[in-house]
Amino acid sequence: MTTNFEIRYAAHYNDVKHYDTEKLREHFLVTNLFSKDSINMVYSHYDRIIVGGIYPVNEPVILKTIDPLRSENFLDRREIGIYNIGGKGKIHVDGEMYELDFKESLYIGKGKKEIIFESFNDHNPAKFYFNSSPAHLNFPTRKITKSQAQIAELGSNQTANHRFVNKMLVNQVLPTCQLQMGMTELTSGNVWNTMPPHIHDRRMEVYFYFEIPEDQQICHFMGQPHETRHIWMANEQAVISPDWSIHSACATHNYTFIWGMAGENIDYGDMDAVEPKNLL
Repeated sequence: MTTNFEIRYAAHYNDVKHYDTEKLREHFLVTNLFSKDSINMVYSHYDRIIVGGIYPVNEPVILKTIDPLRSENFLDRREIGIYNIGGKGKIHVDGEMYELDFKESLYIGKGKKEIIFESFNDHNPAKFYFNSSPAHLNFPTRKITKSQAQIAELGSNQTANHRFVNKMLVNQVLPTCQLQMGMTELTSGNVWNTMPPHIHDRRMEVYFYFEIPEDQQICHFMGQPHETRHIWMANEQAVISPDWSIHSACATHNYTFIWGMAGENIDYGDMDAVEPKNLL
């Protein structure tokens, strides 16, 4: 197995508004998250969140520390939220095993040492997507399914944004330090997410898009409300959204996305809405 990582530094919004397409993608788009029997991750300086993918096909994959953490174990000073977007898999946490099926999630608190990822079937391997943020307290490991989530039905077919927001790894469901994660599913024929958009300057956010057909694309919108930018994305790619940025998207097909937040405030409703008519 291999562990690959890269570092992304934070950028000021006055600089970002001058970025061309290539530079915008270089700083904010996360591609190639899944490669066989590997961990691929991006360490972002936005609230020190780590975005990663783990794809155990032929052998178990162990979550190892990386140089920027300066720690013996990956979770010595961190917590992690994990979603399985592939075949059935299992995660061993200090000897205790958790089975994760498609779209199920697992929270692991600070201080756990040995984290091992496996697939039940190499012909239909698990794909584990994760976010990790710094933590100062140790909370229990818990598996959360959609049946345990707080679910909000939003939007409508008339505005092409009918969706179900599954709040799973959030403080209304289980205790965490600062990491908050959930999964939003758009119904057939609906293509807009988080519209009307919002910003929350007390925390950043990452969107991971999946269930996008191979021949389709999604356009992610970011930037300040009066200085928006866009990034075209494919299936199983993620995008980093700074705390000063909106985050919304429209695709050529309905899709699902996992959102993850880290920062100062864990209140899901802590956001400042932006009316579509005020977007520029």
